[in-house]
Amino acid sequence: MSIPAEIRVREVGPRDGFQNEPETIATADKISLINALGRTGLKRIEVTSFVRADVIPQLSDAAEVLTGINLPDGVSASVLIPNRKGLENALAHRSNFDEVNVFLSASETHNKRNVNRTVAESVAGLTEVLGVAGGEGLRREAVISTSFGCPFEGKVDPARVIGLAADLAEAGADEIGFGDTTGMANPVQVREFFELAERELGGVELTAHFHNTRGQGLANVLAALEAGVTSFESSFGELGGCPVPAGATGNIATEDLVSMVEEMGIGTGIDLEALLGVSRQVRDVLGRPLGSHTLVAGPVDWSPASER
Repeated sequence: MSIPAEIRVREVGPRDGFQNEPETIATADKISLINALGRTGLKRIEVTSFVRADVIPQLSDAAEVLTGINLPDGVSASVLIPNRKGLENALAHRSNFDEVNVFLSASETHNKRNVNRTVAESVAGLTEVLGVAGGEGLRREAVISTSFGCPFEGKVDPARVIGLAADLAEAGADEIGFGDTTGMANPVQVREFFELAERELGGVELTAHFHNTRGQGLANVLAALEAGVTSFESSFGELGGCPVPAGATGNIATEDLVSMVEEMGIGTGIDLEALLGVSRQVRDVLGRPLGSHTLVAGPVDWSPASER
């Protein structure tokens, strides 16, 4: 088995995770948690999104969060951008972030229910956003949701996903993320998909984004590693999910990802104990148990029991 020596991890919990929480999280708590994440060794953090407050009230404080955080040098803040208006709102605070992320779904039904646009309309709108963001010197990632399956349409043709990725790369995306938005992927499918993507999408960074809805998230990480993927997105505490449809539970936990790959000899540059400390903080803020396995069991301890 061929696996990489190291991987890159982008933390998406402060946006992808928080937006699915039913109770409002205080802005001060968000800022504190993001600042703490920035001191764990993580180099990229998705901090918020400039979306309509009536659609996602949890992120209505995007400007306050973005201007309130204080990340160390070398840690990039990214913002999820839904459309041109969202980009314009974000650019009012241009000095506070380094990357933008845009998104669409591979399936027509999911895209329509999620953003009320056809896929073609989304591609056209995001092409404009990517162009403007590039002119501002921002790093650009495009995320394709339902890349491995749609809860409404079932199987999604990999060729369709690769075609959308090629369009977005041509529009200026430096990185393409492929999302298993509702946890439908399996390891064989994942490995075959990324082997195809590696062949067809040269010159653009490929990122895997798995959800643990059916407990296969880390198995899918292993399959992606075997296919040559070295970039992953995850969420501390296993926060997150997808609002369309209900029941699509959280992303893989960042601490579970880090624990597994570090035990495999793959470097991340992330301090697992520090990361677990931040997950304990968000658990206390939310006041409920979280899905992260490493948060419950702790890191693997190879020392004899008599020496602990």
